[in-house]
This record gives sequence, structure tokens and C-alpha cells, in this order.
Amino acid sequence: MSSRKPNPKAGTVSQRQLRAAEMIRHALVEVMRENEIRDEALIGVSVTVTEVRLSPDLKHATCFVEPLGAGVDSAPVAGHVDDIVKALNAHAKFLRGALGRHIDMRFTPDLRFRHDVSFEAAERLNRLLDDPRVQADVVKPESDDL
Repeated sequence: MSSRKPNPKAGTVSQRQLRAAEMIRHALVEVMRENEIRDEALIGVSVTVTEVRLSPDLKHATCFVEPLGAGVDSAPVAGHVDDIVKALNAHAKFLRGALGRHIDMRFTPDLRFRHDVSFEAAERLNRLLDDPRVQADVVKPESDDL
């Protein structure tokens, strides 16, 4: 049985993590713009790095990406998002090496790429809010009792 008390700050993100994550996001965008990654899945694909989350020790970075046009069914990347993220993860060591030359940190974090699903969630929420049944609840009926 452990005598450790639960950490009240567990799950919170420090200012240091946020600053370093934003610096890495900006540098990663530059690295991806400057370096051509020779991979079948990445040819002609523009990728947006939407967010970077760092571990508390700043040694592991989860990079959330969204291929340009991923939400549009007629876009060339439609249906290939998993392949694009897989290719980015396959080239993570190369990107980490290039990133190390762009940032001033003691350690360059290991990179892990994930698809950012927040755009899909926002679109779903917008569709729900546009539903006539929801609109009926939002619009107040006019009342003569005032």
C-alpha cells in the first residue's frame, strides 16, 4: 500500500510546457516547410500543425496535425488522413533531428503525430446547433405578458 498523497496539480499544464510547446509548434511548421519528406503519402500534401502537447519533463511531444482539405470529401487527401499521420510518424526521427537545429532546448523531444479531431467535433456541434429542433429551443417565443 502506498503512502503517497495524490498530487493536487495532476493533469495541469505548466506555463513552461505551454511556452515550449508553442515554440516547438512554430519550429515544426518551419521544418516541414523547409524540408521535403520523400514519402508516397506526403507528396503534394499540406499539413497544419494545430497543437503540440509536451510531457511534464519536456521529453515527449504529441503533435496534432490536420492535412489541408481533410474535411472535404472531394479533396485529394480525403480518406488518406491515417496514411498521412502514419507517414509523419515514420519520419518522426528525421523531423526531430531537423527540429533540434531550430529550437534552443536542452533536449529535443521525441515526436508523436496524431490526427486533430477537434475540427470534426466542431463541425458536428455546428450541425447540431443548426438543427431546426434545436433552433426551436433556442428561439424564445414572444409573449404578451410583459
